[in-house]
Amino acid sequence: MNRDTISKYIDLHAHLDGSITVEILKKLAEIQQLELPVASDEELKKLITVSEDCQSLNEFLQCFELPGKYMQTEQGIREAVKLVLANMADGGVVYAEIRFAPQLHTFEGLSQSQVIEAALAGLKEAPIPANLILCCMRGEDNAAQNKETVELAKKYLVEDGGVVAIDLAGAEGLYPNERFKTLFEDAHAAGIPITIHSGEAGGAENVASAIEMGACRVGHGVRIAGNDRIMQLVKEKGITLEMAPTSNRQTKTVADMKAEYPLKQFLQYGLKVTINTDDMAVEGTTLADEFRYIEREFGITAEEEKRMLGYAVDAAFTSEARKSELRKMLAIE
Repeated sequence: MNRDTISKYIDLHAHLDGSITVEILKKLAEIQQLELPVASDEELKKLITVSEDCQSLNEFLQCFELPGKYMQTEQGIREAVKLVLANMADGGVVYAEIRFAPQLHTFEGLSQSQVIEAALAGLKEAPIPANLILCCMRGEDNAAQNKETVELAKKYLVEDGGVVAIDLAGAEGLYPNERFKTLFEDAHAAGIPITIHSGEAGGAENVASAIEMGACRVGHGVRIAGNDRIMQLVKEKGITLEMAPTSNRQTKTVADMKAEYPLKQFLQYGLKVTINTDDMAVEGTTLADEFRYIEREFGITAEEEKRMLGYAVDAAFTSEARKSELRKMLAIE
């Protein structure tokens, strides 16, 4: 199989607010008749793209502030979803799952329900099939908002073409999974599919707790490397890891990518690994860039890439009919 035949991709882990490029931000400002804080594209890019000397996940998360201001209306949210998915389609993505926290789009009067409805409208106008994952947020005083997000996930849950799962996002190192145990166990009992950011800024035990809370997928999970007990747990439970190499490099989740990034180790161990963008605008990447990066840095082969795309199809929160279409499109048996 030739290298250039890997040109179609699946992105299971992409944050809406982290995928707002300069071009998309300008369009959102224009259609909503809102001012931008700086005049030039270069200045704008500095505000929404992480610097090369980023020191932590918390510093990385500061880049999300500006895009969020332009997604506080139904029009802004709808257009953002549509434009992000169009951008992904241009980069070869054939199916995507966009995640966002409805509570972060209510600062100018929208309800969480209105936020979700607007995102669903954007989904309908997108050029590729996609689904929505609703994020609960790690924090101090937002338990009521998180509970509402879970209740709305129950209300809007579909198999395909809408809300398909929930997530827990935010500063993992400051707010461990245990704080949200009851919330997610209730969601799991209600039949809502779950993915949880774990093993990124927090340790391997966070991945074990995410599995206990009902997660069938884990965002990142790189900190389980070297922990045989939890790696075995992930393997036995068939948990899919949503890895994002550029993100992990920029947030210093892994200090030395060449020496320590566990992608090859995980594949050899038999773990279900997928490659994703996470926040393509903040990172200045695309999914095609991610695949070229893992080929160059870790010697990932075309066969391994195809295997990871197969894992992505299997783990996608979508219908069996959609998965069948994707397998044909990607020539996965």
